Amino acid sequence: MPSPEPSPRFDAAQRERLLALAWQAIRLGREAPWLGVDLEGLPAALSAPGASFVSLHRRGALRGCMGSLEARRPLAEDVAGNARAAAFLDPRFPPVAPEEIAELELEISVLGPARPLPAASEAELVAALRPGVDGLVLREGGRRATYLPSVWTQLPDPAEFVRQLKRKAGLPPDHWSPTLGFDRYEVESIS
Repeated sequence: MPSPEPSPRFDAAQRERLLALAWQAIRLGREAPWLGVDLEGLPAALSAPGASFVSLHRRGALRGCMGSLEARRPLAEDVAGNARAAAFLDPRFPPVAPEEIAELELEISVLGPARPLPAASEAELVAALRPGVDGLVLREGGRRATYLPSVWTQLPDPAEFVRQLKRKAGLPPDHWSPTLGFDRYEVESIS
């Protein structure tokens, strides 16, 4: 059973501000110079370091998703930069055309802290996962991949969730080794 929904970190005004920054970054377009985010006067929750993913959907289909796993820049900058990257730099899709913008749906996932999820076997890992709650990072050698908690809607079976994450990392779906590492995290979704 999923854990109860955590209290939101952001109030309505902060959520609206993050959405506005993401849309602004997309509407400026790929070619317009990016001037960054003016952090002056932003609430501490938005100017403190934060990690985020921005997902774009068009007509119900993924249209771009880019993000950060570690908090290395102010959250407001991270959201705006990831929105711009999702729209124009996701290698799986062509850049968003200006006429598409009105049809886009945008979701911001602000990542909570990642915590190691030790598992001696795949069965132990699968048993420890909380479908619908956990985002999962896989690490193996120089490879790393993640699935946001929203991916549980497409992959509700924990064993399949793990197999597909291994594929995403470029590993065989049945791969297991003592050096395989996992971290779990939760997100606050803003849309």
